[in-house]
Amino acid sequence: MRLLFLAVLRRHTGNAITAQRVRDHLEAAGHVCILKDALDFESPSEISSFIKAESLEAAMALHLYRGGRLLPGHGIPFGIIFGGTDLNEDVKQGEKNKVMGKVLEEARFAVAFTESMRETAQRQWPHAKDKIYVQSQGIATVLNATFNWNTFLQRSEINQSADNLHVFLLICGLRQVKDPLYLVDAFSEWHQEEPNVYMVIVGPEVDPVFTREVKAKVKRTAGVRLVGEMAREDLHAVMKNCFAVVNSSVSEGMSAAILEAMDLEVPVLARNIPGNAAVVKHEVTGLLFSDPQEFVRLAKRLGGDPALEKQIVANGREYVRMYHSWQVERNTYGRLVRMLEGSTED
Repeated sequence: MRLLFLAVLRRHTGNAITAQRVRDHLEAAGHVCILKDALDFESPSEISSFIKAESLEAAMALHLYRGGRLLPGHGIPFGIIFGGTDLNEDVKQGEKNKVMGKVLEEARFAVAFTESMRETAQRQWPHAKDKIYVQSQGIATVLNATFNWNTFLQRSEINQSADNLHVFLLICGLRQVKDPLYLVDAFSEWHQEEPNVYMVIVGPEVDPVFTREVKAKVKRTAGVRLVGEMAREDLHAVMKNCFAVVNSSVSEGMSAAILEAMDLEVPVLARNIPGNAAVVKHEVTGLLFSDPQEFVRLAKRLGGDPALEKQIVANGREYVRMYHSWQVERNTYGRLVRMLEGSTED
């Protein structure tokens, strides 16, 4: 079967990584999967022309609004994967909510990363409740074996011995929903007390206006650094070397960076929002904070309590092995895609 798969493909962001992984699963099941950026298409008519030109028989979209809204009405069956902002943000806007409900009416299936996401979708669109499945993200990490941590620190303008450093890594695309500046002031105050602690923000420049704001703030803030996007293998090597991975998002579907940190046995400190609390159990698989001051308190506690650190990284690794199996995810998508075989008229 020849499939179109629409997603927003900003490099090295969570949705782009998920889309590439799901495409690999679909191709492993014997299908031809053409992955395209939803932002490259301005109207359903452009999609229609592309479907005809490529002789496509079915479609999928990651993100119910950004990708999903382009798929109805073309006479081919399709499925949806919820992204996160579709259920957490777009759902609050009346017109977008209506459009997403219509997309779900025509979709053959929809995938939620968590039970909480499924419940949100079912509350919003009760007519679709029987076609929503839960499949958590499958995680696989690969480190660049030749990566040099000291070179990375120099590039980040951290001129201290790696031995005594505590680097907190915040991985996110630079856009407002990820709130990369949330912890900056509190962290900088802490850095002035303890000069061996640094926060490094890593990620692509997604929103140009907001990126300028982030760069200006970081430039004048002690103890905080900003690094551009990195290849995945390099990013995983940075994660493995850092003291902890941080998530300060306003909303999340399911943060791949949190799960990858757990897989790499690195402690996680995450903002206490539903998407994060679905995967981080406080003091079991990571630490949850509700404000910047609590983040600093918990980060200090983690630094001074090796037993706690050992416990949460062991639990986090086990959690990922149990609930975020790459192979289980592959099997699920192999099954779901069979629901797209046959035309919409069947």
